[in-house]
Amino acid sequence: MDFIPHTEHDEARMLAAIGVQRFDDLLADVPEALREQARPDLPDGLAEVEVAERLLALSRKNHPQTCFRGAGCYDHHIPAVVPQIIGRSEFLTGYTPYQAELSQGMLTTIYEYQSHICRLTGMEVASASMYDGASALAEAALMAMRLTGGNRVVISAGVHPRYREVVATYLSGLGAELVTVPLTGGVTDPAELALRADADCAGVLVQNPNFLGRIEDLAALARAAGAGKEQRPAFVVAANPVALGVLTAPGTVGADMVVGEGQPLGVPMAFGGPGVGFFATRTKHVRQMPGRLVGRTVDDGGREGFCLTFQTREQHIRRERATSNICSNQALLALANTVYLSALGPQGLKRTAALCHARATDLAARIGRLPGWEFPFAGPFFHEFVVRPPLPPEQVNRRLAAHGILGGADLGRYAPEWDGLMLFCCTERRTPEQLAELAELLAAMQPEAS
Repeated sequence: MDFIPHTEHDEARMLAAIGVQRFDDLLADVPEALREQARPDLPDGLAEVEVAERLLALSRKNHPQTCFRGAGCYDHHIPAVVPQIIGRSEFLTGYTPYQAELSQGMLTTIYEYQSHICRLTGMEVASASMYDGASALAEAALMAMRLTGGNRVVISAGVHPRYREVVATYLSGLGAELVTVPLTGGVTDPAELALRADADCAGVLVQNPNFLGRIEDLAALARAAGAGKEQRPAFVVAANPVALGVLTAPGTVGADMVVGEGQPLGVPMAFGGPGVGFFATRTKHVRQMPGRLVGRTVDDGGREGFCLTFQTREQHIRRERATSNICSNQALLALANTVYLSALGPQGLKRTAALCHARATDLAARIGRLPGWEFPFAGPFFHEFVVRPPLPPEQVNRRLAAHGILGGADLGRYAPEWDGLMLFCCTERRTPEQLAELAELLAAMQPEAS
């Protein structure tokens, strides 16, 4: 779609209606340092075709990097069928694409999405999708409080730091208490969790694999959360959906809710977004589940049909009594998840997960043979692992970037106790040749002279 600019007269009318004199007045609350001052290096008065040619030439200066970074957003292969299907106009351009009288096709795909998520997580019912993994976890914390009546939420320090920030933001307006369980050896200690999950605890939130890539003992954590308590707190697991191809489904070890980020399932990294959250729970809790839910039914002629159900929980009907303010869903990206999982099937997802683990294990072994590179945590991981390099992480990544490689995440940016540590990730897209190149570059690195 071409851009049709508005005139100076149009701008003046809009600003007058708003009650300001200049556009910059609308940015008064944004610190000056955060405002983007640069404009494209283009002369005025160019024709559209000239602008298009110049921008195309600029785009050719981009050089894709080999990605060894994860930390919540992952470089997985996307089968060609995924963009082909979601790019169809009936899916791509749909607005409110879940009106039962208009979009039986879209409702069908959402129902299939919910079915996939239930099979993947081992749960009984799933929503039509959430905004992203962080908001899904925060909504789970709120749902735990509704289910139990408690006002304290316990969260593992192994949960993604940005997710923990979102949970804290959600709870801050309710006067609820958020208690963090520190990690021991890179994982959540069941004994430490049990000490904090007291009788007033509404829910326990953990992540598996956790932010440091380590695989948690979910069964032990579930037991610790509920041991000796008359009213067991809700046990919530934030899961990597690809890892569920080889790990035990959280629903089989006592999870009350399973949430997560669906970006690894057929959605590109796209400079960090958008994402799509998934949310699954037990049938007995369905009326407290946030978001939309598509159900399957039959009409008076016995023909199968799909419709939105349990809408009374939605904000647009219940207003302040709603269980959630989420009144929409990420239908297009949920469709990408659906097509991805349908294309791979259970065995394909299992092979993908196994290949991710094999590649990461290979890279860890190569780095482990390098002098000066240390592994601060011992134990099983999925496709991410933590290392302590012999020089600052920012120096490592700067040198790797010069060779077209996006290095591991600098964990010191997330927490001071992780200063000097890096989190490397390998997906199925990383080849043995790329692993060898990375290891060779790391082997040649020495600390810069001060």
